Amino acid sequence: MGMIETFRSVVQFQSLTFDPVERRLRQAASIEDLRLIAKRRLPHGVFDYIDGGAEDERSLAANCSAFAGYEFRPRVLRDVSNLDTTTTILGRQAAMPLIMAPTGFTRIAHSQGELAVARAAARAGIPWSLSTMGTRSIEEVAAVSDGEKWFQVYAWKDRGLIKELVARAKRAGYTAIWLTVDTAMLGRRERDVRRGMTMPPKIGLSTIVDGAIHPAWTLDFLRNGPITFANVVGLHDEDGSSAVTLSEHMAQQFDQALSWDDIDWLRSIWDGPIVLKGIQTVADAEIAVGMGVEGLGLSNHGGRQLDDAPAPVDLVEPVRDAVGDGATIICDGGIRRGSDIVKALALGADAVSMGRPYFYGLAAAGERGVDHVLDFMRDGLERTMALTGCRAIAEINRDLVQRRR
Repeated sequence: MGMIETFRSVVQFQSLTFDPVERRLRQAASIEDLRLIAKRRLPHGVFDYIDGGAEDERSLAANCSAFAGYEFRPRVLRDVSNLDTTTTILGRQAAMPLIMAPTGFTRIAHSQGELAVARAAARAGIPWSLSTMGTRSIEEVAAVSDGEKWFQVYAWKDRGLIKELVARAKRAGYTAIWLTVDTAMLGRRERDVRRGMTMPPKIGLSTIVDGAIHPAWTLDFLRNGPITFANVVGLHDEDGSSAVTLSEHMAQQFDQALSWDDIDWLRSIWDGPIVLKGIQTVADAEIAVGMGVEGLGLSNHGGRQLDDAPAPVDLVEPVRDAVGDGATIICDGGIRRGSDIVKALALGADAVSMGRPYFYGLAAAGERGVDHVLDFMRDGLERTMALTGCRAIAEINRDLVQRRR
């Protein structure tokens, strides 16, 4: 009897669940775990589109690894029993200094696509961003989310179309505009080249085999409407109703003549905050601030454009030193933990933005997977604040981190 009682006192069985989503999320202790679950569940070409970067993918890897180049200088005995993660981003309240970055073709991960991500962001109290190349429309998202919403603009040659999209975003209650400035030409994404990737994926023998190996994704894909560029359906010749190669699409539609003069044009059709997404030098940050741009998105497009572009976190301190309080600085790229958020803020960022982590969560477990990612980030943010002695976002400052020796 004594042995049985001892066994009972030290052994505890995990509660049994018949919910497959819950079982998957129990396995996900990190963003990398969600990435591996997504890799198992998605067709190879779809996963590589989400996961891949440009050329040899050095920038892709460096975006994350650059955070390891900074170490904390924790303070102790600071009474961290009450933590406050709230902040303001472009003058508006947010539950934490995190923004959901715009991603194109979000429905290739899950049929709910942008709707699921927007709902999760609203529950978390943080801004969410819709891409021009989104697969749910400006109005569809506004109908399901009363949270903070930003709209991301690519510089298409058809400026009348851009003007119409911006006006629609304003009417639907979107509060800020991202202007992506690092896509004069599409980066060479060699995983997509190998797969012959199009949007939406073309159906061929390899696709059929891949679909059979990933039945859950295939059924979700087939049971729902076709994937299109939802914001331009009926307004543009290329609206995604037929498969397009991304590089060809961008070469035909994206304006390589985009220049600083176009900032004034965008200001003429939009009276809210503008964030330039793709700032990669101090010099360009200074020009942007001089033109009155409210936000600087320090970004190399997730390592998907120019390989060997600088890691965003390494730009934060020099840009902050150069522009002072002249603009809101957003560190976009490589965020995988709450500790990364704290490091970026300590170096001078006002907020961070992320895309791949929630894409992985969406692919792994749908909307609940996105909730899981945001809970993970919030928990990590709070834990890091507590362990470094910061009780509020305002207490995160340059003294908190140093270059790793």
